Amino acid sequence: MALILETQRLILRQPDARDVDDFVRFYGDDRSQHTGGPIDGTAAWLLLACEIGHWTLKGFGTWAVCDKTAPDASLGMVGCWQPGGAPERELGWLIWPKAEGKGFASEAAIAARDDAFTRLRFNSLSSYITHANTRSIALAERIGAVRDLSSNARSETFYAYRHPAPEVPRG
Repeated sequence: MALILETQRLILRQPDARDVDDFVRFYGDDRSQHTGGPIDGTAAWLLLACEIGHWTLKGFGTWAVCDKTAPDASLGMVGCWQPGGAPERELGWLIWPKAEGKGFASEAAIAARDDAFTRLRFNSLSSYITHANTRSIALAERIGAVRDLSSNARSETFYAYRHPAPEVPRG
């Protein structure tokens, strides 16, 4: 049975064929410039296949973010990944233009981050954000991530942000 996460308004499910059209449309648009786009439809399809395969290879990945009232239509992708050779696990987010400005990215990112620290027991989590991506920088800071000024990983292009682990109640 596939994993799902739920928030007040959202269902986060593993991505699948239902998400191809929106994913390809996003990566064909200039809005994808901070995440490796724009790219053609074939390259975007291959990237989504990589995202889907990551779940099999690593046991975690990015979630398709869906409104609870329409769970078959994605609003974006949010979650963790660590492709081969990457030095650490990263939390990332993509929200389709039609869903921007409604708080879906922060709601989904918090749910994915909490899952990473609790169910997956990650001891650290980062986000690498291009210098020009001011909207993602604002989101990272809004959900409590702190810029790591000591990190020189990819520093010529990306800022490194560190996510706080959730507070653990002491008994």
